[in-house]
Amino acid sequence: MKTSLMIASTLLLAGFAQAREFNDTARVLEARPHYEQVSVPYEECWNETRRVTRPQNDGRRDSNLGGAIVGGVVGGLLGHGIGGGHGKDVATAGGAIAGTIIGSRIQSQNSDRYQDYDEDERVVQRCAQRERREDRLTGYDVTYDYKGETYHALLPENPGRRLPVRVTVEVTPR
Repeated sequence: MKTSLMIASTLLLAGFAQAREFNDTARVLEARPHYEQVSVPYEECWNETRRVTRPQNDGRRDSNLGGAIVGGVVGGLLGHGIGGGHGKDVATAGGAIAGTIIGSRIQSQNSDRYQDYDEDERVVQRCAQRERREDRLTGYDVTYDYKGETYHALLPENPGRRLPVRVTVEVTPR
């Protein structure tokens, strides 16, 4: 019987000890901006002067015609000296074709070997990704007074002179 009486009185007191909530306002004492440093990427570009080496264009490099002509004539003469009759004509034509190809290649190799080069300066734009640190406003550090007690909160906006608060009243056991 004593146990059930204790349980009943505990349940009765628990019903009275429920929390009560209501809205009110508090007086703002101070609202200071709160900043955080963040990293912001950006692209930085600049111009550089570079030395560029390139072959001179004096006409030798553009055409291997001289080597081809000389090679064709020499090949034709050598081919003409081979064989007899109708075979002599075929050997002459084949020698001219082979001589043309060989003469062109020889001139190409010689013109590369003795090629002169020019140096030029060229302006080149270069870019790189950089980062800078910036302070960003992330909220307000607010100090406020409610019923003679001072409180602090970090809020997303400046609340002004008055701050709405939600108050919870709860009975605590002694």
